[in-house]
Amino acid sequence: MPLIEEWLPDFDVVERHDVALPVDPERALELALACPVAPDRVVAALLTARGMSPRGRTIEQFLRSNPFRELGRSSTEWAARLATRHMKVAIDFRAERIPGGSRLATETRVKAMDERARRAFRLYWLAVGPFSALIRRRWLKAIQAAARA
Repeated sequence: MPLIEEWLPDFDVVERHDVALPVDPERALELALACPVAPDRVVAALLTARGMSPRGRTIEQFLRSNPFRELGRSSTEWAARLATRHMKVAIDFRAERIPGGSRLATETRVKAMDERARRAFRLYWLAVGPFSALIRRRWLKAIQAAARA
């Protein structure tokens, strides 16, 4: 069972993206965590606009330096969590073997702890959700390019 499933099995919002890579699952996870958090100007601008300066960090360094804490790690999975009084958030990267390499997925789950937080988050997600998805898709594109290099 994925770490994200163990820590946050019930959630209000989920966002999942994946990509096929021509490397084994262990290498796929290494590439994901070592990928620059801002692999291009678009992601850098989106993160900066949100007040989260990438400052040349990797995805792993970035997620560890924000209010997230590592939830766990294996050779093919890494997860981080954030828990506040009002929200729980989990994000992961996990890779599985497929013919010709691996499938790398990133998933984000959010759970509001009460109805007021849920309503506020829904409004926030209407504005931020599409940009969050764009960041993750661009991360996977950069990881895919690194795997092919």
